Amino acid sequence: MSPVEPTLVSPSERSPGQPLDDSVTVPLHRLAHARAGDKGDRLNLALFAYDPDHYALLLEQVTEERVLALFAHRGASRVRRYPMPGLAGMNLVIDDVLQGGVNGALNLDGHGKTLSFLLLDMTIEVK
Repeated sequence: MSPVEPTLVSPSERSPGQPLDDSVTVPLHRLAHARAGDKGDRLNLALFAYDPDHYALLLEQVTEERVLALFAHRGASRVRRYPMPGLAGMNLVIDDVLQGGVNGALNLDGHGKTLSFLLLDMTIEVK
């Protein structure tokens, strides 16, 4: 895996004098982009690394357990992760997160399209 480029880490995320090879915590959106879709009360999030060299880091840290904890406040009951190594991505299927889905939810985003941004705000530790 290649080291994370200094441009991925802003000065506010790095302590003064901290060498570039030390680990830092950055939001996932610095390393990946995502798309969202839905079917009923199930959300599908596809996550893709910008740089295929960062794919192993995503696999290591974007786990089913972390994603379930991230969406727990919305009632998520289960997360399944399907790696897509040929695309440097993964598909995350989250059950019971849409509060009834398009036809049953009273929230403003029954489709869950904006929930990809919640995932992309998850923090990742990079070296």
